[in-house]
Amino acid sequence: MADVLVVDDDETVREVVVSYLRAGGHDVTEATDGEAALAAMRQRRADIVVLDLMLPGIGGIEVCRRLRDLTEVPIIMLTALGAENDRLTGLRMGADDYVTKPFSPRELVLRVDSVLRRAGQRSARGVRVVDGDLVVEPREHTATLDGAPLTLTVREFDLLHFLVANPRTAWSREELLRDVWGWSFGDQSTVTVHVRRLREKVEVDPTRPQRLVTVWGVGYRWEPS
Repeated sequence: MADVLVVDDDETVREVVVSYLRAGGHDVTEATDGEAALAAMRQRRADIVVLDLMLPGIGGIEVCRRLRDLTEVPIIMLTALGAENDRLTGLRMGADDYVTKPFSPRELVLRVDSVLRRAGQRSARGVRVVDGDLVVEPREHTATLDGAPLTLTVREFDLLHFLVANPRTAWSREELLRDVWGWSFGDQSTVTVHVRRLREKVEVDPTRPQRLVTVWGVGYRWEPS
């Protein structure tokens, strides 16, 4: 059971999502706009946030950014069909997953459970890995570069640990979706976004990566120091 914050201004959608999450054993707090969502998180930190991007007042993208300033809690975005730019922007802001409207409430609950499971079981994802000045410790869910802590989302951390633990192997985007995050389907641009964000955190010059390199026609590879 987890505390879930559901943020959506559509009363019908919100009621359906809340009822399915509660049927799945979760405690749910509702918010109808961005201000209410941020206030709810300040008052009581949820374990996961289900966030609609089309909100009155403060938009969902900005809410996502502000939430990331408060916490690393997992965020699942609800996006309109065809709103690819919004999805990519949300992922860059730190969202962990997305569901496209119209969606199956059962699928959303499964996504919530999957993200929570990854967040709760990350200590079992492997042993501590070290690559020069980079240390990734799954049991503590910490990563440091040259002694300084890295701020990573759950999805970023899982990707970094997987790549550092499996160096010099070229992985396709499809393989990374499946082997890192357990997706049998999904938008492969999600991987591209997270790779870009990781490079901004672990590369001296993200535009000329030396560690997380592109393998043209295949995907990505980690080159150890």
